[in-house]
Amino acid sequence: MSDQYQDIRPYRDNEVEQVLERLGRSPELLAALVRFRYPFTPDWLIGGISAFLGWRLRRHLVSVRSVPEFQEWLREWIATLVQSTTGQVQVTGLDQLGSPRPYLMLSNHRDIAMDPTMINYALMTHAWPTAEIAIGDNLLQNPVLSDVMRLNKAFLVKRSAAMGKREKLTEMQRLSAYIRDTLAQGHSVWLAQREGRAKDSRDHTDKAVLKMLALSGREEGIGFTGALERLEPLPVAVHYEWDPCDVFKARELVARERTGQYEKEAGEDTRSLLAGMKGYKGQVRISFGKPLTVADMETPEIMAAAVDRQILAMTPVYSNSYAALWILQQKFSMLTELSTRPGTPDQSDVDELMRRCEGEERDIVIRLLKNYAAPLIPVTERSATR
Repeated sequence: MSDQYQDIRPYRDNEVEQVLERLGRSPELLAALVRFRYPFTPDWLIGGISAFLGWRLRRHLVSVRSVPEFQEWLREWIATLVQSTTGQVQVTGLDQLGSPRPYLMLSNHRDIAMDPTMINYALMTHAWPTAEIAIGDNLLQNPVLSDVMRLNKAFLVKRSAAMGKREKLTEMQRLSAYIRDTLAQGHSVWLAQREGRAKDSRDHTDKAVLKMLALSGREEGIGFTGALERLEPLPVAVHYEWDPCDVFKARELVARERTGQYEKEAGEDTRSLLAGMKGYKGQVRISFGKPLTVADMETPEIMAAAVDRQILAMTPVYSNSYAALWILQQKFSMLTELSTRPGTPDQSDVDELMRRCEGEERDIVIRLLKNYAAPLIPVTERSATR
Protein backbone atom coordinates (compact mmCIF):
# COMPACT_ATOMS: atom_id res chain seq x y z
CA MET A 1 0.00 0.00 0.00
CA SER A 2 1.46 3.36 -1.06
CA ASP A 3 2.12 6.08 1.51
CA GLN A 4 0.62 9.23 -0.01
CA TYR A 5 2.10 11.43 2.74
CA GLN A 6 5.59 9.92 2.91
CA ASP A 7 7.46 13.06 1.84
CA ILE A 8 5.66 15.40 4.28
CA ARG A 9 4.70 13.35 7.33
CA PRO A 10 6.76 12.85 10.52
CA TYR A 11 8.91 9.75 10.73
CA ARG A 12 7.23 6.55 11.89
CA ASP A 13 8.49 4.25 14.62
CA ASN A 14 9.97 1.78 12.11
CA GLU A 15 12.11 4.57 10.62
CA VAL A 16 13.53 5.93 13.89
CA GLU A 17 16.54 3.60 14.23
CA GLN A 18 17.86 4.35 10.74
CA VAL A 19 17.40 8.13 11.10
CA LEU A 20 19.11 8.20 14.52
CA GLU A 21 22.05 6.22 13.14
CA ARG A 22 22.38 8.79 10.35
CA LEU A 23 22.20 11.71 12.77
CA GLY A 24 24.63 10.15 15.22
CA ARG A 25 27.30 10.15 12.50
CA SER A 26 26.53 13.56 11.00
CA PRO A 27 29.63 15.83 11.23
CA GLU A 28 27.40 18.87 10.70
CA LEU A 29 25.06 18.03 13.59
CA LEU A 30 27.86 17.05 15.96
CA ALA A 31 29.83 20.24 15.24
CA ALA A 32 26.66 22.30 15.78
CA LEU A 33 26.05 20.56 19.12
CA VAL A 34 29.62 21.31 20.22
CA ARG A 35 29.21 24.99 19.34
CA PHE A 36 25.81 25.05 21.10
CA ARG A 37 27.05 23.51 24.34
CA TYR A 38 30.60 24.92 24.30
CA PRO A 39 30.37 28.18 22.31
CA PHE A 40 33.99 29.23 22.99
CA THR A 41 35.59 26.03 21.70
CA PRO A 42 38.45 26.83 19.27
CA ASP A 43 38.00 25.50 15.75
CA TRP A 44 40.93 23.10 15.98
CA LEU A 45 39.26 21.27 18.89
CA ILE A 46 35.80 20.87 17.36
CA GLY A 47 36.67 17.76 15.33
CA GLY A 48 37.93 15.81 18.32
CA ILE A 49 35.11 16.85 20.62
CA SER A 50 32.59 16.06 17.87
CA ALA A 51 33.90 12.51 17.54
CA PHE A 52 33.63 11.97 21.31
CA LEU A 53 30.18 13.58 21.42
CA GLY A 54 29.03 11.39 18.53
CA TRP A 55 30.13 8.26 20.39
CA ARG A 56 28.27 9.39 23.52
CA LEU A 57 25.19 10.38 21.54
CA ARG A 58 24.98 6.99 19.81
CA ARG A 59 25.32 5.25 23.19
CA HIS A 60 22.49 7.33 24.66
CA LEU A 61 20.22 6.70 21.68
CA VAL A 62 20.91 2.98 21.23
CA SER A 63 17.74 2.03 23.13
CA VAL A 64 15.49 4.57 21.37
CA ARG A 65 13.28 2.72 18.90
CA SER A 66 10.14 4.84 18.58
CA VAL A 67 9.01 8.45 18.26
CA PRO A 68 7.56 8.53 21.82
CA GLU A 69 10.88 7.18 23.14
CA PHE A 70 12.76 9.87 21.19
CA GLN A 71 10.51 12.60 22.57
CA GLU A 72 10.96 11.23 26.08
CA TRP A 73 14.73 11.27 25.56
CA LEU A 74 14.46 14.84 24.26
CA ARG A 75 12.26 15.89 27.18
CA GLU A 76 15.14 16.48 29.60
CA TRP A 77 17.00 18.61 27.04
CA ILE A 78 13.88 20.69 26.33
CA ALA A 79 13.23 21.14 30.06
CA THR A 80 16.81 22.37 30.51
CA LEU A 81 16.44 24.72 27.52
CA VAL A 82 13.18 26.14 28.88
CA GLN A 83 14.54 26.56 32.40
CA SER A 84 17.73 28.27 31.21
CA THR A 85 16.05 30.71 28.79
CA THR A 86 12.85 31.66 30.63
CA GLY A 87 11.68 33.01 33.95
CA GLN A 88 8.24 31.94 35.11
CA VAL A 89 6.31 29.70 32.69
CA GLN A 90 2.55 29.92 33.18
CA VAL A 91 0.09 27.49 31.55
CA THR A 92 -3.58 28.48 31.51
CA GLY A 93 -6.77 26.89 30.18
CA LEU A 94 -5.53 23.33 29.72
CA ASP A 95 -7.19 22.15 32.92
CA GLN A 96 -10.53 23.47 31.61
CA LEU A 97 -10.49 21.11 28.61
CA GLY A 98 -11.10 17.94 30.61
CA SER A 99 -9.43 14.69 29.62
CA PRO A 100 -6.94 14.70 26.72
CA ARG A 101 -8.43 14.52 23.22
CA PRO A 102 -7.21 15.53 19.75
CA TYR A 103 -7.56 19.19 18.77
CA LEU A 104 -6.49 21.33 15.85
CA MET A 105 -4.50 23.86 17.86
CA LEU A 106 -4.69 27.12 15.91
CA SER A 107 -1.88 29.19 17.36
CA ASN A 108 -0.45 32.65 17.17
CA HIS A 109 3.10 32.69 15.79
CA ARG A 110 5.91 34.70 17.39
CA ASP A 111 8.91 32.35 17.29
CA ILE A 112 9.91 29.80 14.63
CA ALA A 113 10.80 26.87 16.88
CA MET A 114 9.79 27.86 20.40
CA ASP A 115 6.04 28.34 19.78
CA PRO A 116 5.31 24.65 19.09
CA THR A 117 8.08 23.60 21.51
CA MET A 118 6.48 25.54 24.37
CA ILE A 119 3.01 24.20 23.58
CA ASN A 120 4.26 20.61 23.47
CA TYR A 121 6.26 21.28 26.65
CA ALA A 122 3.02 22.38 28.34
CA LEU A 123 1.20 19.30 27.05
CA MET A 124 3.94 16.94 28.24
CA THR A 125 4.16 18.47 31.71
CA HIS A 126 0.38 18.10 32.08
CA ALA A 127 0.34 14.45 30.92
CA TRP A 128 -1.22 15.24 27.52
CA PRO A 129 0.04 13.61 24.31
CA THR A 130 2.20 15.96 22.24
CA ALA A 131 0.85 17.45 19.01
CA GLU A 132 2.16 17.04 15.49
CA ILE A 133 3.72 20.27 14.27
CA ALA A 134 3.20 22.00 10.91
CA ILE A 135 6.40 23.64 9.68
CA GLY A 136 7.27 25.27 6.36
CA ASP A 137 9.64 23.31 4.15
CA ASN A 138 11.63 26.52 3.59
CA LEU A 139 12.87 26.11 7.17
CA LEU A 140 13.91 22.50 6.63
CA GLN A 141 16.10 22.73 3.55
CA ASN A 142 18.96 21.45 5.68
CA PRO A 143 18.55 17.63 5.74
CA VAL A 144 19.94 17.34 9.29
CA LEU A 145 17.42 19.84 10.66
CA SER A 146 14.68 18.13 8.65
CA ASP A 147 15.57 14.76 10.20
CA VAL A 148 15.52 16.17 13.74
CA MET A 149 12.21 17.96 13.28
CA ARG A 150 10.47 15.02 11.59
CA LEU A 151 11.62 12.76 14.43
CA ASN A 152 9.95 15.26 16.73
CA LYS A 153 6.53 14.91 15.04
CA ALA A 154 6.88 17.75 12.52
CA PHE A 155 5.19 17.54 9.12
CA LEU A 156 6.03 19.72 6.14
CA VAL A 157 4.02 22.51 4.57
CA LYS A 158 5.31 22.88 1.01
CA ARG A 159 5.78 26.53 0.04
CA SER A 160 8.09 26.37 -2.95
CA ALA A 161 7.85 29.49 -5.10
CA ALA A 162 8.66 27.32 -8.13
CA MET A 163 5.31 25.50 -7.96
CA GLY A 164 2.58 26.55 -10.37
CA LYS A 165 -0.96 27.36 -9.24
CA ARG A 166 -2.32 23.89 -10.00
CA GLU A 167 0.56 22.19 -8.16
CA LYS A 168 0.11 24.49 -5.17
CA LEU A 169 -3.58 23.65 -5.01
CA THR A 170 -2.79 19.94 -5.16
CA GLU A 171 -0.30 20.30 -2.30
CA MET A 172 -2.79 22.32 -0.22
CA GLN A 173 -5.45 19.64 -0.74
CA ARG A 174 -2.98 16.95 0.32
CA LEU A 175 -1.95 18.97 3.39
CA SER A 176 -5.59 19.49 4.33
CA ALA A 177 -6.27 15.76 3.97
CA TYR A 178 -3.20 14.92 6.06
CA ILE A 179 -4.36 17.17 8.91
CA ARG A 180 -7.87 15.67 8.73
CA ASP A 181 -6.51 12.11 8.78
CA THR A 182 -4.06 12.83 11.60
CA LEU A 183 -6.81 14.21 13.83
CA ALA A 184 -9.10 11.30 12.91
CA GLN A 185 -6.36 8.94 14.11
CA GLY A 186 -6.38 10.62 17.51
CA HIS A 187 -3.38 12.98 17.26
CA SER A 188 -3.54 16.72 17.91
CA VAL A 189 -2.06 19.12 15.35
CA TRP A 190 -0.34 22.47 15.94
CA LEU A 191 -0.82 24.96 13.10
CA ALA A 192 0.05 28.66 13.02
CA GLN A 193 -2.87 30.99 12.34
CA ARG A 194 -0.89 32.59 9.51
CA GLU A 195 2.13 31.95 7.33
CA GLY A 196 5.17 33.53 8.95
CA ARG A 197 5.63 35.10 12.35
CA ALA A 198 3.69 38.14 13.56
CA LYS A 199 6.75 40.37 13.46
CA ASP A 200 4.73 43.45 14.49
CA SER A 201 3.25 41.62 17.52
CA ARG A 202 -0.22 41.67 15.95
CA ASP A 203 -1.78 38.22 16.00
CA HIS A 204 -4.13 37.93 13.04
CA THR A 205 -5.70 34.79 11.55
CA ASP A 206 -5.25 34.43 7.81
CA LYS A 207 -8.51 33.32 6.15
CA ALA A 208 -6.44 31.50 3.52
CA VAL A 209 -5.23 29.08 6.21
CA LEU A 210 -8.83 28.30 7.18
CA LYS A 211 -9.87 27.83 3.56
CA MET A 212 -6.97 25.40 3.11
CA LEU A 213 -8.22 23.36 6.07
CA ALA A 214 -11.65 23.10 4.44
CA LEU A 215 -10.26 21.64 1.20
CA SER A 216 -10.37 18.13 2.66
CA GLY A 217 -14.16 18.29 2.56
CA ARG A 218 -14.41 18.89 -1.18
CA GLU A 219 -14.12 15.27 -2.27
CA GLU A 220 -16.86 14.36 0.23
CA GLY A 221 -19.12 17.25 -0.67
CA ILE A 222 -18.72 18.79 2.79
CA GLY A 223 -18.88 22.57 3.10
CA PHE A 224 -16.67 24.88 5.13
CA THR A 225 -18.50 24.52 8.46
CA GLY A 226 -18.73 20.73 8.30
CA ALA A 227 -15.10 20.33 7.25
CA LEU A 228 -13.82 22.57 10.06
CA GLU A 229 -16.19 21.28 12.74
CA ARG A 230 -14.75 17.78 12.59
CA LEU A 231 -11.23 19.17 13.15
CA GLU A 232 -12.10 20.45 16.66
CA PRO A 233 -10.34 23.84 16.29
CA LEU A 234 -8.89 25.20 19.53
CA PRO A 235 -7.23 28.65 19.74
CA VAL A 236 -3.95 28.58 21.65
CA ALA A 237 -1.32 31.24 22.24
CA VAL A 238 2.26 31.63 23.38
CA HIS A 239 3.54 34.99 24.61
CA TYR A 240 7.07 35.95 25.64
CA GLU A 241 8.07 38.84 27.87
CA TRP A 242 11.27 39.35 25.88
CA ASP A 243 11.77 38.45 22.21
CA PRO A 244 15.31 37.28 21.33
CA CYS A 245 14.61 38.22 17.69
CA ASP A 246 13.16 41.67 18.40
CA VAL A 247 15.86 43.65 16.59
CA PHE A 248 15.81 41.31 13.57
CA LYS A 249 12.05 41.75 13.26
CA ALA A 250 12.25 45.55 13.64
CA ARG A 251 14.91 45.78 10.92
CA GLU A 252 12.81 43.70 8.53
CA LEU A 253 9.65 45.72 9.15
CA VAL A 254 11.45 49.02 8.60
CA ALA A 255 12.96 47.71 5.36
CA ARG A 256 9.50 46.65 4.15
CA GLU A 257 8.02 50.04 5.08
CA ARG A 258 10.72 51.81 3.08
CA THR A 259 10.96 49.63 -0.02
CA GLY A 260 7.90 47.37 0.07
CA GLN A 261 10.04 44.25 0.19
CA TYR A 262 12.70 42.45 2.19
CA GLU A 263 15.26 40.00 0.84
CA LYS A 264 16.39 37.44 3.39
CA GLU A 265 20.05 36.57 3.55
CA ALA A 266 21.12 32.94 3.13
CA GLY A 267 20.66 31.09 6.42
CA GLU A 268 18.67 33.92 8.00
CA ASP A 269 15.75 31.69 9.04
CA THR A 270 18.16 29.26 10.69
CA ARG A 271 19.87 32.10 12.60
CA SER A 272 16.48 33.36 13.78
CA LEU A 273 15.50 29.83 14.81
CA LEU A 274 18.67 29.40 16.89
CA ALA A 275 18.41 32.89 18.39
CA GLY A 276 14.84 32.20 19.44
CA MET A 277 15.88 28.95 21.08
CA LYS A 278 18.98 30.19 22.90
CA GLY A 279 17.90 33.75 23.78
CA TYR A 280 16.38 34.74 27.11
CA LYS A 281 12.59 35.11 26.96
CA GLY A 282 11.69 36.10 30.51
CA GLN A 283 8.14 35.28 31.55
CA VAL A 284 6.24 32.99 29.19
CA ARG A 285 2.51 32.36 29.10
CA ILE A 286 1.07 29.36 27.25
CA SER A 287 -2.70 29.77 26.93
CA PHE A 288 -5.27 27.24 25.78
CA GLY A 289 -8.63 28.72 24.79
CA LYS A 290 -12.05 27.19 24.32
CA PRO A 291 -13.02 24.91 21.41
CA LEU A 292 -14.80 26.85 18.68
CA THR A 293 -18.54 26.34 18.30
CA VAL A 294 -20.41 25.61 15.07
CA ALA A 295 -21.58 29.22 15.06
CA ASP A 296 -17.92 30.32 15.18
CA MET A 297 -17.28 28.41 11.94
CA GLU A 298 -20.06 29.62 9.64
CA THR A 299 -17.62 31.32 7.26
CA PRO A 300 -13.85 31.86 7.07
CA GLU A 301 -14.40 35.51 8.07
CA ILE A 302 -16.46 34.63 11.14
CA MET A 303 -14.01 31.92 12.16
CA ALA A 304 -10.96 34.15 11.77
CA ALA A 305 -12.62 36.78 13.96
CA ALA A 306 -13.50 34.15 16.59
CA VAL A 307 -9.91 32.89 16.76
CA ASP A 308 -8.58 36.45 16.94
CA ARG A 309 -10.92 37.36 19.81
CA GLN A 310 -9.75 34.45 21.90
CA ILE A 311 -6.05 35.03 21.24
CA LEU A 312 -6.42 38.75 21.98
CA ALA A 313 -8.20 37.93 25.24
CA MET A 314 -5.33 35.60 26.18
CA THR A 315 -2.65 38.23 25.50
CA PRO A 316 -0.84 39.32 28.69
CA VAL A 317 0.51 42.84 29.21
CA TYR A 318 4.00 42.66 30.67
CA SER A 319 5.62 45.58 32.47
CA ASN A 320 8.01 46.17 29.55
CA SER A 321 4.98 47.08 27.40
CA TYR A 322 4.33 50.06 29.69
CA ALA A 323 8.03 50.92 29.61
CA ALA A 324 8.07 50.84 25.81
CA LEU A 325 5.02 53.11 25.59
CA TRP A 326 6.56 55.49 28.15
CA ILE A 327 9.76 55.77 26.06
CA LEU A 328 7.76 56.42 22.89
CA GLN A 329 5.77 59.17 24.62
CA GLN A 330 8.56 60.77 26.63
CA LYS A 331 11.58 60.48 24.36
CA PHE A 332 9.99 60.41 20.91
CA SER A 333 6.78 62.43 21.55
CA MET A 334 4.75 59.64 19.95
CA LEU A 335 1.36 58.10 20.83
CA THR A 336 0.79 60.86 23.39
CA GLU A 337 -2.93 60.94 22.52
CA LEU A 338 -3.55 57.41 23.84
CA SER A 339 -5.74 57.12 26.92
CA THR A 340 -3.23 54.67 28.43
CA ARG A 341 -0.87 56.45 30.78
CA PRO A 342 1.99 54.14 31.73
CA GLY A 343 3.10 56.23 34.71
CA THR A 344 6.66 55.78 35.93
CA PRO A 345 7.90 52.50 34.45
CA ASP A 346 10.28 50.03 36.00
CA GLN A 347 13.73 51.48 35.30
CA SER A 348 15.15 48.02 34.64
CA ASP A 349 12.65 47.58 31.79
CA VAL A 350 13.60 50.97 30.32
CA ASP A 351 17.30 50.16 30.57
CA GLU A 352 16.85 46.75 28.95
CA LEU A 353 14.78 48.13 26.07
CA MET A 354 17.35 50.84 25.38
CA ARG A 355 20.18 48.30 25.59
CA ARG A 356 18.47 46.20 22.93
CA CYS A 357 18.15 49.26 20.70
CA GLU A 358 21.73 50.39 21.18
CA GLY A 359 23.43 51.26 17.89
CA GLU A 360 20.21 51.00 15.85
CA GLU A 361 18.88 53.89 13.77
CA ARG A 362 15.87 55.87 14.99
CA ASP A 363 13.23 54.15 12.81
CA ILE A 364 14.31 50.70 13.99
CA VAL A 365 14.30 51.81 17.64
CA ILE A 366 10.75 53.16 17.27
CA ARG A 367 9.58 50.01 15.49
CA LEU A 368 11.01 47.77 18.21
CA LEU A 369 9.39 49.86 20.95
CA LYS A 370 6.02 49.81 19.18
CA ASN A 371 6.22 46.03 18.98
CA TYR A 372 6.68 45.78 22.74
CA ALA A 373 3.99 48.41 23.38
CA ALA A 374 1.53 46.73 20.97
CA PRO A 375 -0.86 45.36 23.67
CA LEU A 376 -1.46 48.96 24.78
CA ILE A 377 -1.95 50.44 21.30
CA PRO A 378 -5.47 50.26 19.77
CA VAL A 379 -5.71 48.22 16.56
CA THR A 380 -6.53 51.30 14.46
CA GLU A 381 -3.43 53.07 15.73
CA ARG A 382 -1.27 49.98 15.24
CA SER A 383 -2.48 49.68 11.63
CA ALA A 384 -1.47 53.27 10.97
CA THR A 385 1.99 52.88 12.52
CA ARG A 386 3.15 49.48 11.29
